[in-house]
Order: sequence, then structure tokens, then C-alpha cells
Amino acid sequence: MENIKHCGVIVRRSEDVWEGTRTALGLAAHNYWAYLFVFDVTVEMTEALEENLEWLEEMECPIYSNEAQNAQYGFQHLETDMLARELKKMDIVIPFGNRP
Repeated sequence: MENIKHCGVIVRRSEDVWEGTRTALGLAAHNYWAYLFVFDVTVEMTEALEENLEWLEEMECPIYSNEAQNAQYGFQHLETDMLARELKKMDIVIPFGNRP
């Protein structure tokens, strides 16, 4: 995995958001550029999730969502087609959790 620099973590279920942030944090801690993509999910904020999102921000990991409501938590809102364009820039994409 030495040539992989940009890793996108895709989350598509609300129950996987916290664990998905942990995965992105783990990648960032191992010197990968980690990106979190939350598709079609309105985030339910908890103290633990808020802490993870703060860590992602500190580690300069972009967080994206196609749900406009998630912008209040620091997610950059992008329409689905723009999210797809961002995903194409990744060296590896990790679909996190089970399918919805």
C-alpha cells in the first residue's frame, strides 16, 4: 500500500457513521490522506461522533455529504454527482459497513 496516498471512506447507513469516522482517523494516523463521504444519511450527532469529527478536522481530513443538513456539523455539502467526481480522485475507496 505504499503508493496509496488518498483513501475515501464511504458511509451509507446512519449506524455506521461513527465507525466510519474511526476508520478515516486510523488512515490519517498512518499518514494517508483520508476523506470521509457520507451518502444519503442525516447525521445524528453524539458526543463521541462530535469528538471524532473534531479530530478529522485537526488532521485536515475533508468530510463530505450530499445531505445539506449535515453542513451544520462541518460536512462540506456536495451534490451526488460532485461527490462522485471527488471519489474518482481517490487511490482507494473503502465502502464502510453493510449496504443500506
